[in-house]
Amino acid sequence: QILKTKGKKLLGWDEILEGGISPDATVMSWRNVKSGVEAAALGHDVVMTPTEFAYLDYQQGESTIEPPLYSGLRLKKCYSFNPVPQGADAKFILGGQGNLWTEQIATLRHAEYMTWPRGWALAEDFWTPDEKKNWTNFVQRVEYQFARNDVSQVNYSKAIYDPIITTHLQDGKMIVKMETEAPDLDIYYTTDDAMPDNHTLKYSDPVKLPEGGPVTLRVITYRNGKPIGHLITLTPEDLKS
Repeated sequence: QILKTKGKKLLGWDEILEGGISPDATVMSWRNVKSGVEAAALGHDVVMTPTEFAYLDYQQGESTIEPPLYSGLRLKKCYSFNPVPQGADAKFILGGQGNLWTEQIATLRHAEYMTWPRGWALAEDFWTPDEKKNWTNFVQRVEYQFARNDVSQVNYSKAIYDPIITTHLQDGKMIVKMETEAPDLDIYYTTDDAMPDNHTLKYSDPVKLPEGGPVTLRVITYRNGKPIGHLITLTPEDLKS
């Protein structure tokens, strides 16, 4: 009532749904997509900004080379965001928002690094229908924009060139799977403490780590015969986590 007397309208994080809210309140759906769907079903306008797609303070790449943060958000997942989720009444979805919280970001250069290229992905999420989005084409435009950022000296992350490395146990043996976000990348690795390059083992299928003692995995990506990604070094402890 106080807000109404001042000609204002309430915009609140999705926790306000838990206490009963004014019919004309707008909801910021941040904890998950589901909250936005529920708010729209109740007739509330919604801004979609779920952590799993839109939190730019999350790590962008391999956790061992990024500053330690709460969680991770790769560019490809960011690009997959549809701000009008299945089951939601589109007329109540005002749009989306990316969030860059800065309690662990000390400088403007770091803020730029965390924003780009994921900010470009969110822009396309919010302005381009799903059926017109194309990941491969988007990556080409991202790389073109990298060159523009270099000229303007705006910082950005190159985590898109780093492989996504996951592990699982199979018959008591540790299996390592590697995949890339950007196309046309070759992954090279070592398990013998040597530094990897394009003359070491080339990844093609999931790798069973050698037995007989702790193994350090080193990985790097190449394109057209030249290194392009960060060198990633995973200790036995890293591989278990």
